Amino acid sequence: MRVDLHNHTTLCNHASGTSEEYLLRAIELGIDIYGFSDHAPMNYDPKYRMDISDKPLYEKEILDLKEKYKEKIEVLLAYEVDYLEGYILDEIINAKVDYLIGSVHFLKNKNDMWGFDNPEFIGVYKSKDIDTIWTEYFAAIEAMAKTGLFDIVGHLDLIKVFKFLPKKDIRLLAKNALLAIKKSNMVLEINTAGLRKPIKETYPSRTLLELAYELDINITFGSDAHSVDQVGFKYEEGKSLAKDIGYTKCMTFSNRDSQLIIL
Repeated sequence: MRVDLHNHTTLCNHASGTSEEYLLRAIELGIDIYGFSDHAPMNYDPKYRMDISDKPLYEKEILDLKEKYKEKIEVLLAYEVDYLEGYILDEIINAKVDYLIGSVHFLKNKNDMWGFDNPEFIGVYKSKDIDTIWTEYFAAIEAMAKTGLFDIVGHLDLIKVFKFLPKKDIRLLAKNALLAIKKSNMVLEINTAGLRKPIKETYPSRTLLELAYELDINITFGSDAHSVDQVGFKYEEGKSLAKDIGYTKCMTFSNRDSQLIIL
């Protein structure tokens, strides 16, 4: 089975191509289960997410595609939610979706926030201790997991995107976050978008995925597509990594219920 659960639409304001074009590409690639999980509305950083007024339009569009192509592919409806305390909307947490991806894209910087995966803020890496940045990042992942609000952890080690790597052992930095993920019964996505970023490796890295496997944390897959050509990006590479580590199954979802299927 081929599963791709992390994909966007033009409603997020930084993607191209129609939702139907994404889906047709998924069918062409032989993807069995395809999830739309666009950036959820939130009263912060509106430039990179849909507006709350677009929520009905988004959900209807995806459900219409689900019905239209039900004989060819299973379509899932979801949101990728930024974990920012005080900004998460009840309308999203309580939405009738198949799953929610919880992601961290922002960290505190003095009295403000900085989007660490946005090239506009890359200078912050040079103004702070790198191990402190990584510690703060995984503390945010841990806090997100402890909320129990989400089903999937989005791109677990996104903080590595620009290759500003820690001096400390990454396994020690991430251990408490992974324990919280396990306790909350969340799933890690193998997100292949990292292979097209400066870091040139999947999220998470092999090292962290091996630790996740030791902790019996389940996985799923996502290409994090923001354009039609990114649908199913490097899927076989991500699947090979998972199988090499020892995974034989991955998770899919329906109405917030999870199900393991054979890779």
